[in-house]
Amino acid sequence: MALGVAVAGLPALAGGTDCAPGLDKRAAPCVAPGQAMRWQVGARLPIRTPWYELRDWDLYGLPEPAEGTRYVRVDDDILLVAIASGVVLGAVATID
Repeated sequence: MALGVAVAGLPALAGGTDCAPGLDKRAAPCVAPGQAMRWQVGARLPIRTPWYELRDWDLYGLPEPAEGTRYVRVDDDILLVAIASGVVLGAVATID
């Protein structure tokens, strides 16, 4: 699977300077409320949901995931997921 990411979306992920007013102060910066609610925090990632591990998290301005967690990309969403259980710990960003 190719990593076709719009470069224009990267500053919004890194610093929040290109966010719409109010979105840069949210728990998931630059993620609209409807988009952030798409993934239920505390629920397992659905088994049939196609995803892949995001190993180049530093390119998106994300901190290193804590031990026992990893970033995964599902469609245009980046989620923080517990490795052992597959539980969604947070919707981190949306890639445009």
